[in-house]
Amino acid sequence: MNAVMEFIVSSVLPLVGGLCLFLFGMNTMGGALERRAGSSLKALLGKLTHNTFLGFLTGTGVTAVIQSSSATTVMVVGFVNTGLMTLRQSIGVIMGANVGTTITAWILSLQNVGALGSDTWYLDILKPTSFCAVLALVGIVMYMMPKSTQKRKDTATIMLAFAVLMFGMDIMSDAMKPLTASPTFQNLFIAFGNNPILGMLVGAILTGIIQSSSASVGILQGFVTAAILSGNPEATAPLTFGALLPIIMGQNIGTCITAAISAIGTSVNARRASMIHLLFNIIGTGVLLTGFYVIEGVAHPVLFDTFVGPWGIPLAHTTMKLICVLLMMPANRLLEKLAILIVREPKTAKAEESIKLDERFLNSPTVALQQAHALTVSMADDAVKGLKDSLYSLNNLTPQLAASIREYEDKGDHYEDVLGTYLVKLSGCQLTEDESAEVASLLHLIGDFERISDHAVNILESAEEIKEKNLVLTEQARAELTVLSTAVNEILTLSQKAFVEKDFTAAMQVEPLEQVIDELKEDMRASHIVRLQQGNCTIEGGFVWNDLLTNLERIADHCSNIAGCVIDTAEQNLNLHESLRNARENDANYEVMHKQYAEKYSIAHL
Repeated sequence: MNAVMEFIVSSVLPLVGGLCLFLFGMNTMGGALERRAGSSLKALLGKLTHNTFLGFLTGTGVTAVIQSSSATTVMVVGFVNTGLMTLRQSIGVIMGANVGTTITAWILSLQNVGALGSDTWYLDILKPTSFCAVLALVGIVMYMMPKSTQKRKDTATIMLAFAVLMFGMDIMSDAMKPLTASPTFQNLFIAFGNNPILGMLVGAILTGIIQSSSASVGILQGFVTAAILSGNPEATAPLTFGALLPIIMGQNIGTCITAAISAIGTSVNARRASMIHLLFNIIGTGVLLTGFYVIEGVAHPVLFDTFVGPWGIPLAHTTMKLICVLLMMPANRLLEKLAILIVREPKTAKAEESIKLDERFLNSPTVALQQAHALTVSMADDAVKGLKDSLYSLNNLTPQLAASIREYEDKGDHYEDVLGTYLVKLSGCQLTEDESAEVASLLHLIGDFERISDHAVNILESAEEIKEKNLVLTEQARAELTVLSTAVNEILTLSQKAFVEKDFTAAMQVEPLEQVIDELKEDMRASHIVRLQQGNCTIEGGFVWNDLLTNLERIADHCSNIAGCVIDTAEQNLNLHESLRNARENDANYEVMHKQYAEKYSIAHL
């Protein structure tokens, strides 16, 4: 009993503690790296094309930066879920994420520099014990400096987290030194060498439990380092390449658990992206394991009996990942078809099912903000469609069209509820200054888009009242309404383009057109009074006419607000009214555009 307790205290507890520090350091560092490079990652991922190889390079680079294939894959699932990325685009990124994650193993191998047997000073500097202390010192000074910016704090957090990660790795290596001499562990690794499937299952289960292939690789590296530092690795820890390779194969499968969890409750294509990740690793592992058995049965190369050296684990890890990519990249379309075949489209789906945001992505604010922005783009699209349909209904009212407009309005309410709640929660996360400004902007925008949907129903109700009461508008009134409707159509298109494409030029065109619509409304009211005095219009028709003018003018106001938010973002100014006033007073082209729109939408000639 005493021996068991001694073993637990001397080996198990330090091993668990070291693993906890390792995981904490890796997750904290990954989060800080993602925040520090958030806007760059967003721009990079936003420029993806259908080129699988380009996606592969992007996935590799992003994962190498944030040090987590799981995080990259979760980002991909989130982007596919919100339509920022197509299913086909995701394939290359997922493959790249699997290769990019191997950089962690190479970084951890710096711990083995001391095993090279060199006293050269520049090699000593590469030892974690040498540079981690310096990193921690610089990091804590930067973090505690007064008036330190968020970017500087993120940089400091990266340094501190990396030092914690490497410190955890040292603790694991020290804890494993007694284990390397244990006959039980020696026999365990011999069993892995004799039974590759057992080794693969152990690798998959361990990685699935801790949800990090980097951490499970780190445990292996800690074991190898402890054996190497003991001075006689062949006698103490017989980890051969024959035992190592199946374990790494299993780790490839175990790392899929995080992406699988993140896909729960997402869209069909997001679940398919997660399935592609799983298929890539299962098929690749199956091919590698088959090749392993064939090679071992036919030739049994000396490599399989060679003991793993200081750099053996990262080399094997990277090589196997690259082999999987070379095998699977030519078959990327087959992967897509298999994922579509396995994850079927539901037979029926409510419109509201697509209007949702996954709160799990709040742990990755850059991804969460991308999701919110993409859903706001969908909200804008539906609001503009509903409004344009309502303008069409003034002359072409049908029950189907009326039902469609009301459905758009219901969706607008649901969009606002979902996005408003999500954005408020997102505003409480650690965001950069630019991200905070974008959250504030989106909170303003969703209100404007929801009101546009409301005005669409108001216009529809006016069209229904005209039809039900057999109200007749004069030819002059109909011509004027056509002019105003056309102007509103154009300002809707401009404001939508300004928001969706972040088009500053389109945004600057909105304000002069909004002013022309205001003036046009007053001219049309004056014209209507003349017709009323001449007895050409009824009082009841006048009420409907006034409602239409009011709704159309207010729609233009909301379009002005939307354009103002775009101008705010471009000029990094959070004062909407100031931005709009500057657009009217300080833009040299304002008067020119105002004059052009006034001539284009004049009713004087009617």
